Amino acid sequence: MSESTSKQEGQEKGRQKLYMWIVRGIWIALLAFLLFFPLYIFTVSIDFLGLYGGLPSLEALENPKSDLSSHLYSSDNILLGSYYRENRSPVSYEELSPNLVDALVATEDYRFTDHSGIDLISLVRVGWGVFKNVVTFGASGLEGGGSTLSQQTAKNLYNTRTGEQEGPLMQIPGLRMVIVKTKEWIVAVKLEKYYTKKEILAMYLNTANFSSNSFGIKVAAKTFFNKHPYDLTVEESATLVGMLKAATYYNPARNPENSTRRRNVVMNQMRKYGFLTQSAYDSLTALPMALDFKVESHNEGLATYFRTVVQNWLLKWSREHGYDLYEDGLRIYTTIDSRMQEHAEEAVKNHMKNQQKLFDQHWKGRGAPWRDEDGKVLEGFIPMISKRSDRYRSLEKKYGKDNDSIDIMMNTPVNMQVFDWKSENQEKDTLMSPLDSVKYYQSFLHSGFMSMDPHNGHIKAWVGGINHKHFKYDHVMQGKRQPGSTFKPFVYAAAIDNGYSPCYEVVDAPVTFSVYTDGEEDTYTPKNTTGEYSGERMTLRNALAKSMNSVTAFIMKRIGPETVVEYAKRIGIQSNIEAVPALALGGGGDVSVYEMVGAYSTFANHGTWTEPVFITRIEDKEGNTVYENPVNTREALSEETAYLMLYMLRGATEEEGGTGAGIPREIRDGNEVGAKTGTTQNYSDGWFMGVTKDLVSGAWVGGDSRSVHFSTLALGQGARMAMPIWVEYMKKVYADERLDYEKGSFERPSRGLSIEIDCGRYQTEEVDSMMVDQPIEELDEESIF
Repeated sequence: MSESTSKQEGQEKGRQKLYMWIVRGIWIALLAFLLFFPLYIFTVSIDFLGLYGGLPSLEALENPKSDLSSHLYSSDNILLGSYYRENRSPVSYEELSPNLVDALVATEDYRFTDHSGIDLISLVRVGWGVFKNVVTFGASGLEGGGSTLSQQTAKNLYNTRTGEQEGPLMQIPGLRMVIVKTKEWIVAVKLEKYYTKKEILAMYLNTANFSSNSFGIKVAAKTFFNKHPYDLTVEESATLVGMLKAATYYNPARNPENSTRRRNVVMNQMRKYGFLTQSAYDSLTALPMALDFKVESHNEGLATYFRTVVQNWLLKWSREHGYDLYEDGLRIYTTIDSRMQEHAEEAVKNHMKNQQKLFDQHWKGRGAPWRDEDGKVLEGFIPMISKRSDRYRSLEKKYGKDNDSIDIMMNTPVNMQVFDWKSENQEKDTLMSPLDSVKYYQSFLHSGFMSMDPHNGHIKAWVGGINHKHFKYDHVMQGKRQPGSTFKPFVYAAAIDNGYSPCYEVVDAPVTFSVYTDGEEDTYTPKNTTGEYSGERMTLRNALAKSMNSVTAFIMKRIGPETVVEYAKRIGIQSNIEAVPALALGGGGDVSVYEMVGAYSTFANHGTWTEPVFITRIEDKEGNTVYENPVNTREALSEETAYLMLYMLRGATEEEGGTGAGIPREIRDGNEVGAKTGTTQNYSDGWFMGVTKDLVSGAWVGGDSRSVHFSTLALGQGARMAMPIWVEYMKKVYADERLDYEKGSFERPSRGLSIEIDCGRYQTEEVDSMMVDQPIEELDEESIF
């Protein structure tokens, strides 16, 4: 045997020996794996010694919890808005488009119906891809992931990668992902045990993040295509499924090119697995990206101010009853009628747009509209108001109080988007300093409007302002202003309930009160709007119809301010009001539209005050009723007194010279209408209260500051500033065949009337001597028209 042959035999034996060691090593590794892996899985499943972090309990698996938006509904079952941290609303499998299901399965987990939570074929493919990537030092790349839809659902539902699910071993970088994947395998298998394939698929889509604050397929379909998931087309479904890989990168609104490319990849997968024909694929991939994109916001949609006010009530209720408004999927049913709300919002918008144009023209070339009692421009008004702005406060926090940098920044122009009635979407981009923006916004008039069914207290429409995005302040409940002459009916109600008749006659003459200012005695003589007194007799009904201050002052002096306060509170005024002579004309305190509408409803509800209601019931996510609104009522007036007050209020539209004469025949014909206008000092506030047999509504118009107002009664009175809102609203309500509101008469008392209200035949007592020969004094600063 030659030396070379011997050497070859030695090498061969060496190779055989190495081979045997490799084979032995593989078998040992395989046996070790077969022994160790089940033990490893077991230790992870029980979180042995707390090393891995916990897994969801059996109860959690059977009742998976995800943050669910709470939804607010109108009385006619229209979704008004949602409250959420993550905008999420679940759907069932039956509500999913077949196109959506096909796109998801073809792209994410084609063998979804064949495996039990773990796809071994995909795992082998991923393992082989990892091996090749290692051998080629990353040159081959990875060939897709191995996570099934069940695993991805587990990750979405139970947050397996962060938070309370982390154990000490997960802090080791190389080991962390192995443990994470193991947990997802375990949970996925359990999900497959407790849920059907359809339920898991729906769970996955309900828990997916589609970016743009869209969590879950229902919100995503609404946000990007303004559709329900069942109505999604093939290309729309492919677009949304494509976003699951990287929601922001493939967001069609932000990155349309990326999204289109990814959409076509998804449709190619659908073609590959037989969900699309080649011809359908070719035609659909040629289509451009077509969106109807709109992110849900509390600044959009119906009843924006109402939704914000209700949110505050709901947060308090939720805390008291152990719910989380933003996570527990509550269904809140309100009294708002979406059709009437639309009519109210349109009426406010149309009138306020015209009113603002008139206001701007009125002050054009005459200086700023913020004036003092003498009509002079208020110097320093804007700098003072600017200090209340968020911008000023943030600068003050940054630079410190009284720092010159604040003034510099407040006067430096910046790009901003501001409210603008003239623009199509009521917004415009402009270059303006923060100080100028304060000046700009202070020049706007604002409004509050509320309409209510007086018989059950249900609020049917609520418009808290002209634009919720730019003006957050609610002028229905949050805002309070002096009511002016709209307070007078409470004075007359007290009088009638104490024996006076609507036909009682009083002379239009000055009435003087003794008042005390800073401890010194003085006199106060309210003056009529015209500044004149006719000396003529007039009935209380006629005086209220013409809003005569002198007659109201006479009644106030007769029955006393304390009695008026008592009756106002009984009828429904909840704000603090002072028992002062000026209260006769609405000058004793500030009130809200909300409480004024509630109070006037007492007259239309047979003398029973009913607390205004905006929520009827609340259901939990399972449909169980967890709250029903208790009706809060009290007997405030006799049925007869309430009816007599309706008769009094009708005088505004029936008496000659009544302040409601401007209400068109279209509303008045065949209809009994009670009305009252109100205008405050310097025309700072314009009010109107309208009463029909089934609806009581109130409107207020004015500036954010009382110093911002018209300068003439012709423009600044309630009949001009506020009444047109009510008129347009009622026209729309009566014309809407979907609604059940008809014209008609107020219901008379069941027992009839104890007095005659045909004022032409009613005999009055002699007029008090105090009513004549009184000096006409100048109107003091507290007088309200």
